[in-house]
Amino acid sequence: MARIAYADPAKPDTSLLVERIIRERGSLLHLYAMLLHSGPVAEGWLRFLTAIRHECMLPGGLRELVIMRIAHLNGAPYEAAQHAPIALSEGLTEAQVAALGEWRQSGLFDEVQTAVLGYCDAMTREIRVPDEIFAGVRRVLDDRCLVELTATIGAYNMVSRFLEALKIDHHDDMRAPAHGRS
Repeated sequence: MARIAYADPAKPDTSLLVERIIRERGSLLHLYAMLLHSGPVAEGWLRFLTAIRHECMLPGGLRELVIMRIAHLNGAPYEAAQHAPIALSEGLTEAQVAALGEWRQSGLFDEVQTAVLGYCDAMTREIRVPDEIFAGVRRVLDDRCLVELTATIGAYNMVSRFLEALKIDHHDDMRAPAHGRS
């Protein structure tokens, strides 16, 4: 259960934003129900993540590969649950998704995926990417895709940190009071 109650989606000051979220995402996800406590933050988040997911040239399979790896590294089950079906629809196999915990030993990832996963691990775990890891991803991606990959990794680290700090769970009843509140 989330640490604070989810925002009321019927509030007049965010009703247009709620309509837009539903139009763009198909429903009001738990993440956005929490973000609605701050309309400006929710709107900026929606725009930024829409650009990352729908307006970039970075192949969808690589995007979802790093999102799933970040969910694994950061212990973010909500993020993993939301993106597993997308990852499969973007061409990742169930075996690849299952192997993300031990991707280096799995033998299931090609040269590009291996370079991208190494970069994702370095950005997520160490923040400062060693030159040899950067050189590996630089060999396989052009400038635009490299910038988009970097932004995607940064964005989804933000997502998982937000989700986990507030303990957002996709099983939560968004109408129920939060822990410790009556």
